[in-house]
Amino acid sequence: MRNLFKECGYSQFDIEDKVMSCWNTIFDQRSAHRLYFETTDSMGYVEDTGNDDARTEGMSYGMMMAVEMNRKDVFDRIWKWAKTYMYLESGANAGFFCWSNQLDGTKNSEGPAPDGEEYFAAALFLAATKWGDGEGIFNYSEQARSILRVALHGEQKMWFDNHHVRFIPNCPFTDPSYHLPHFYELFAHCADEADREFWAECAKESRRYLVKACHEKTGLAAEYATDDGEPLPVDKHGTFFSDSYRVAANIGLDASWCGFTPELSKIAANIIKFFDGKKAEDLHDYLVDGTPRKKLSRHPIGLIATVAQAALAIPETADEEVKQAAKRAVERLWNTPMRVGRRRYYDNCLYFFAILALSGKYEKAGF
Repeated sequence: MRNLFKECGYSQFDIEDKVMSCWNTIFDQRSAHRLYFETTDSMGYVEDTGNDDARTEGMSYGMMMAVEMNRKDVFDRIWKWAKTYMYLESGANAGFFCWSNQLDGTKNSEGPAPDGEEYFAAALFLAATKWGDGEGIFNYSEQARSILRVALHGEQKMWFDNHHVRFIPNCPFTDPSYHLPHFYELFAHCADEADREFWAECAKESRRYLVKACHEKTGLAAEYATDDGEPLPVDKHGTFFSDSYRVAANIGLDASWCGFTPELSKIAANIIKFFDGKKAEDLHDYLVDGTPRKKLSRHPIGLIATVAQAALAIPETADEEVKQAAKRAVERLWNTPMRVGRRRYYDNCLYFFAILALSGKYEKAGF
């Protein structure tokens, strides 16, 4: 994995310190700004501090962070909480996970959010490779295959025949930030053999889809979009806002894991150039053409982080202007502290993922 922090001149000692500082802020039980809370019966949950709940988004993020940091103890605690309280045993969504739970485990919904299932499955496959499969719910690879099996073949499908992930099962539109071609490449190696060709095609189609969904000049994508890549109406999340930030990070990680895709590298360059020189307090909600709206960014630290992670998609052959803008994006992240306060959850998750990716520690573990 590339270590862009080192390429920018930071010492390995300082890089390691930055990584551990992020981990401790989020996971150390003594941290005043933690997101991870341990409970009885060897369990733990990741709290969305802005909404006072636990979500499959954050739970699966916590598992991914734990496997990348080689913390099996934390990984198993989070996974056990998810299986105990979030897993849907019956009904149309049986086999999926409730997208939101109260902190005592009570379900807030009987429906899933596909990004949680994607991250659960990817984290479980990586855990199986790193630590080996155990028994029961800790048979990581079988648990991951079961999630993907239901997603494709259950009554409520998370993917259609066009290989586009849905915003929610059987939904007529998609969320560009849910398109994770690097994870689909992993699934193509590890999922049920009968489905591997489908996942390989998902990876190809998602890269093609992101080219359609990202504006040709700014690189910005909407939170929700049609299967043709067109933003939904503005009042239906058709702007560049919180979910959208992850597209830049995903393009960066796809390049890190799977190699450069020229069209996606161009999108990464456009995103980096669009935000070049902008400070946290200057960031807004935008139309995908870059027109700023009155609403300020709800998660400016997370946006700074994902723009920096997009630098992984900039090849050495890129124009010097683009490479310098990418370097400034990485340096801006390095010099930006993690967020504190009630809204810290989403920002600091995206922040830590970017720190892992840019330090070369967001690895695909043997695949």
